[in-house]
Amino acid sequence: MPPILSLRHISLAYPTGDGELLALADVSFDVAPGEFVCIVGPSGCGKSSLLRLMAGLHPPTAGEIIFEGEPLTRPRRRIGVVFQKANLMPWRTVRQNIALPLELGGVPAQEAASRANDLIELVGLTGFETVHPHKLSGGMEQRVAIARALSQDPDVLLLDEPFGALDALTRERMGLELLRIWDRQRKTVVMVTHSISEAVFLADRVLVFSPRPGCLRAEVPVPLRRPRALNQTHSAAFGELAMQVRAAIEMQAAIK
Repeated sequence: MPPILSLRHISLAYPTGDGELLALADVSFDVAPGEFVCIVGPSGCGKSSLLRLMAGLHPPTAGEIIFEGEPLTRPRRRIGVVFQKANLMPWRTVRQNIALPLELGGVPAQEAASRANDLIELVGLTGFETVHPHKLSGGMEQRVAIARALSQDPDVLLLDEPFGALDALTRERMGLELLRIWDRQRKTVVMVTHSISEAVFLADRVLVFSPRPGCLRAEVPVPLRRPRALNQTHSAAFGELAMQVRAAIEMQAAIK
């Protein structure tokens, strides 16, 4: 099966007062349909910038991104994005926030509300349909953001450190929820995270990036059985995989 996303020799430079700042350098990899990929690396290595490129929100300085066989040059409805901050509209209810992309796309109000209700059930927020964001916990807000990104039934879901602002226990629960949703819908997922254990627990494959300029320096396959359970994080196999990822990050830091 051909890849759903292909990155070919991607580089990204930002203009500065002293010239250009190279954020990413010669990045190439493929993502298979239905695959769950996590990206890790030191702060400032361009992980979030890479995700914005994959969302079509910003063009690369060099190289090409291919989405479903065609060059990606703009945002696409088939690519959903969830950022670290939920960015919900405070004057809209949970249902209305989720339905917003559908309304903007011209979907009739009744159909948009029905689809939003289905997603509310999917992300475990039944009973909160008419609640406004200020009454939600951080984890619940992120559930709304994920549901909103899924509202247009994208083929690819891009997640930029979506649980970074949550406490450890809530983050753990959200990881399990994300896996439950992924298992039901089997979207292709690419997720940026700073947590090695989170990456190993969630992913089929972990991509390790070097310090800036970010380059892909290691790929660690994660052959742990699915569905995943938290008790797997205490296994010797999990610990060995986490050590491989950590060693790859530390090696790149030492090289720099």
